[in-house]
Amino acid sequence: METLQAGLRSLVRILIFLCYLLGFLLCAFAIHLVTQDPDQRKRRFSAHATWWARLACRTFSIRVIVTNPPPQDLAGLVIGNHLGFIDILACSSVHPNLFVTSKEMRETPVLGLITEMGGCIYVERRSRLNIVNELGQITEHLKKGFRVVLYPEATSTNGETVLPFKRTLLTAAAQAGVPVIPYVFNFREVNGEPGFPLKYRDSVCWYGDISFHQSIWRAFGLKSLVCELEFLSPVYTRTEDDRAVVADALREMILGKYTPPQTSPAGEVAWSR
Repeated sequence: METLQAGLRSLVRILIFLCYLLGFLLCAFAIHLVTQDPDQRKRRFSAHATWWARLACRTFSIRVIVTNPPPQDLAGLVIGNHLGFIDILACSSVHPNLFVTSKEMRETPVLGLITEMGGCIYVERRSRLNIVNELGQITEHLKKGFRVVLYPEATSTNGETVLPFKRTLLTAAAQAGVPVIPYVFNFREVNGEPGFPLKYRDSVCWYGDISFHQSIWRAFGLKSLVCELEFLSPVYTRTEDDRAVVADALREMILGKYTPPQTSPAGEVAWSR
């Protein structure tokens, strides 16, 4: 019975999600048509994405707790641990941001259009040849007062730990003269159960060979989620700082506050069809 209910819940929410997606894209396309200035267009895209993210969180019973939020007008390079699309949705609902994602994502059907209309900044993670230009692109957006979100693990994970951080793009904050704004993302309740039970890992994490449609189907089958974005103290870095030391220190800050999935006493396995 529980599996059937989860399947029906997923189906209904997928249909609602598709309606939301159509509305999001139509409104974003209108913004694209009426806004000629590229920077103003990105600002409107990011604010528009925040509005839809908040609506989606309410509709799909995702409660977002924000602890120690930075000042609303503080521009900076926001970094955090990355588990999948849920933490992106949660982060987007808190404040308008420009997310850094891969050019590979841009080339993905549907997701590429969503990220384009969300004002994302694209980088080529598979090549080091363009790193200077991409670093410059992020730096320029930071100088213009945007809040840019970077996931320095460079991938989403299964939540076991926080992976070592990629270093180069983190230097954009120092080059722009803005702080790094670290936060830690934690699940505080899944399906009414406290904490982050291991049995729900594959329902909330998007990693490995799990496809996007599998990930979203499993997540929408859950009754409710409570997650927390805990912002840590902003960190000001300098261009002459050792990149490895900075990256490791930032990772340790986030890792120290992160709670990985916990094995439930019964050792149950969650529904994941």
